[in-house]
Amino acid sequence: MQTQYPPAAQDAMAAVAAVDLVKVYGSGDTAVRALDGVTVGFTRAQFTAIMGPSGSGKSTLMHCLAGLDTATSGQALLGGTDLTRQSDRVLTKVRRERIGFVFQSFNLLPQLTAEQNILLPLELAGRKADRHLFAHLTESLGITGRLSHRPGELSGGQQQRVAVARALVSRPEVVFADEPTGNLDSRSGAEVLLFLRNSVRELGQTVVMVTHDPGAAAYADRVVLLADGKVAGEIDHPDHASVTEALRSLAAQR
Repeated sequence: MQTQYPPAAQDAMAAVAAVDLVKVYGSGDTAVRALDGVTVGFTRAQFTAIMGPSGSGKSTLMHCLAGLDTATSGQALLGGTDLTRQSDRVLTKVRRERIGFVFQSFNLLPQLTAEQNILLPLELAGRKADRHLFAHLTESLGITGRLSHRPGELSGGQQQRVAVARALVSRPEVVFADEPTGNLDSRSGAEVLLFLRNSVRELGQTVVMVTHDPGAAAYADRVVLLADGKVAGEIDHPDHASVTEALRSLAAQR
């Protein structure tokens, strides 16, 4: 593995960035420093995976960058917006209008149809759907014939594809994916990852994914490695072997 350190987070190409980001849980003798001065930028129109051993801080970093968790100090920058300085009301608006989410557990509303679930973020934001984009997403994801079905009538793979369409339909600045294939079989997982990668190529989407799976990370353009709450290196143009070796090296250093 060729270890590199990330470019300045203030780089104009960064869609989202952390600057000296610190997150401490608890206090006193029981305090846990989940993030310990992380500075890293995530380039626009790039698919980046965040990886590291259990407890490395990868999910905490994503949650702070997405405005889902509050940093103890430092900055979490979405474009020109410092999320660490915003009120809960503003953060809710930012998450609704500027960020897309894909979670391991799908997070679909069971009483709504697939189409209603996909369009819900736009409805909440008071925005009209781009029907051409909607048609492109649903056709590319192979769910056009399932749009009138509720989540309980869909397979896990179909539910996750609905969740991906929901994340992309508003043309967000960044899509955050947290273990998006964790509940899927290998074939469905590969289809979701391929679509996320294609959304970068075809739509200019920025995707930041947290994963523990070297196979999933191999779909990304870049891997950012964390260990003990710090950036431990990067891999450009990753493949399964290079990611596996990097994780093995990090584990050996602990």
